[in-house]
Amino acid sequence: MDTHTLDESGRTEEEDLFEMANLYPRDTGLPMTVWVSPKGRARHDARVKVCRTHGDRMNADDTAVVAVRPAPALLHGELSAKDEAAVLAWVQLNADALIGYWDGDISTVEFVQRMQRV
Repeated sequence: MDTHTLDESGRTEEEDLFEMANLYPRDTGLPMTVWVSPKGRARHDARVKVCRTHGDRMNADDTAVVAVRPAPALLHGELSAKDEAAVLAWVQLNADALIGYWDGDISTVEFVQRMQRV
């Protein structure tokens, strides 16, 4: 992914990545790092980005995208069946907090306090 590409708003993807919070396996109970963010200038609904590689790192070129609503669903990229089931369960468990964070109703700190591990 070219993080210097301008989107429709004239903003770079690198600037959008700056607003994302990394959640490591020790935080989520998932085997991989997850990115969550507020809506910002996004034109899509609430979603999270999931690193396909297990561990405490995020490789922006190796992610899957998961919708939060109307129900958790894999939108882009591939995950193993086991990883997909775990991520969808985590998103479902945390849907209210993810949507509150996406909508700007809660802060990053409040999101982390409400987040539950799988």
